[in-house]
Amino acid sequence: QVQLVESGGGLIQAGGSLKLSCTASGRTFSNYAMGWFRQAAGKEREFVAAITWRGLTTYYADSVKGRFTISRDNAKNFVYLQMNSLKPEDTAVYYCAGYSGPYYTPSTTQYWGQGTQVTVSS
Repeated sequence: QVQLVESGGGLIQAGGSLKLSCTASGRTFSNYAMGWFRQAAGKEREFVAAITWRGLTTYYADSVKGRFTISRDNAKNFVYLQMNSLKPEDTAVYYCAGYSGPYYTPSTTQYWGQGTQVTVSS
């Protein structure tokens, strides 16, 4: 059974930084692309970032490009999201996602974590 567990969320002032972590178990982590999504209150879940199986290619939503960085450590089965220059509009529940293959393909998320709340105060 595949499990994704996020951590690192919290309350932060605008302009600050947070680093989210997600650990995966239940399948060979290094064989699959991973991603981060977020869902703000009253809104649909949206794509934030993704990284291919070896970490060679990354993808970002326009709204976070230049501020967020996704990375992974295949030896430790972790994927990270470094979030800098946070804005109040980044407030959301952030979800770790596992894709069904080694490369990022939209709409092929297969597994989800339970989410971690990020709140950015102005």
